[in-house]
Amino acid sequence: MTDALKRLSDEGVAIWLDDLSRKRITSGNLAELIDQQHVVGVTTNPTIFQKAISEGDGYDTQLTDLAARKVTVEEAIRMITTADVRDAADILRPVYDATDGQDGRVSIEVDPRLAHDTRATVAEAKQLAWLVDRPNTLIKIPATEAGIPAVAEVIGLGISVNVTLIFSLERYRKVMDAFLAGLEKAKARGLDLSKIHSVASFFVSRVDTEIDKRIDALGTDEAKALRGKAAVANARLAYQAYEEVFSTDRWAALEREGANKQRPLWASTGVKDKAYKATMYVDELVAPNTVNTMPEATLFATEEQGDIRGNTVAGTYEQARADLDALERLGISYDEVVQLLEDEGVDKFEASWNDLLKSTEAELQRLAPSEG
Repeated sequence: MTDALKRLSDEGVAIWLDDLSRKRITSGNLAELIDQQHVVGVTTNPTIFQKAISEGDGYDTQLTDLAARKVTVEEAIRMITTADVRDAADILRPVYDATDGQDGRVSIEVDPRLAHDTRATVAEAKQLAWLVDRPNTLIKIPATEAGIPAVAEVIGLGISVNVTLIFSLERYRKVMDAFLAGLEKAKARGLDLSKIHSVASFFVSRVDTEIDKRIDALGTDEAKALRGKAAVANARLAYQAYEEVFSTDRWAALEREGANKQRPLWASTGVKDKAYKATMYVDELVAPNTVNTMPEATLFATEEQGDIRGNTVAGTYEQARADLDALERLGISYDEVVQLLEDEGVDKFEASWNDLLKSTEAELQRLAPSEG
């Protein structure tokens, strides 16, 4: 067994687990991953919670109590998911303390049905931060058109944020701008900027899935030569944008006030195409001050076969731009692909949320006390 995960951490990549369940908490598995696999954070989303709650009986005790109280299904979901996030945050608290708040973080997402409603997203973020009530929580807000001003407002209230569902370079720049605007609002309110943290979740594998499909439809040798290149190129150019924004005078002024950089987080790093190495989206995106949130299978694949060979992003920007330009010349529209992926991402999380509502409602009915 190599210690590729330690080498990855030593290169400045924070390893987060893209999964959470009650069983993972109560069995000691999460604590074990922190201790042995260098995991220093956890991300969740509606799909993860839907899977966790629909499998096994780990939630029966809490659901029985909720059923007895005749709570609504939406309240039940909030009580269940925030309990898991709170418990995971407590397990990760030593990491949070040791890293001065940078890691040891657990993310929880606003209701995805609010993705196009700025005011409701802000209200939900405030509610979640209050309900979980742990300093090492990140509230996930999607990088939709309506989500961007919500990010600025929530950061401005001193709440730490994970901006999610970022696919395009243009949108990523807007996310970073919203983060800086939020810090400026927080400063104007007299808040301690050193306590505010953020990550920007830039999605990776889904870009290849969509673009490779279009490459395969073209079927030419020229097109096939670009298979599996778009996602890494896109992420590397995102890191270039990050380096630019966080070397500006605007950022320097905030940094002097104690502000923390918003780290790029590589999301959706599980490989979907079996033709690619299982650790491709880890090996090829090693850069300082980043986060890679991995499904468990990718985490263990990296431990066993990760090729961690130092910074694999520096010096790649020219080739990355060339790869994306080559796709445009083939008639594969970058703008069209990234907008499609954002729309699909919101729709998928909303569908998972609706499935979560249905499965939780069925569990509440099953466990409801009989009348009489």
